[in-house]
Amino acid sequence: MGRRRIRNNIRKLRFNANEMTQEQLAEKVGVTRQTIIAIEKDKYPPSLELAFRIALVFNVSLDEVFSYLEEDTK
Repeated sequence: MGRRRIRNNIRKLRFNANEMTQEQLAEKVGVTRQTIIAIEKDKYPPSLELAFRIALVFNVSLDEVFSYLEEDTK
């Protein structure tokens, strides 16, 4: 089995939500802007609770925000 990684669509969802800023999203979910930046760049996997809070902000299901994919190791 290859390495798995959490991917996300937060940037696209922010854009589609009247171009919500990272700061605005951070305030809505109770984290810092730096945390949102790290999650968007796939540098930091969110806790399950935070993942649900992000999905709730956009009123979408968790799998519309995050996916768990196997990386190509070639």
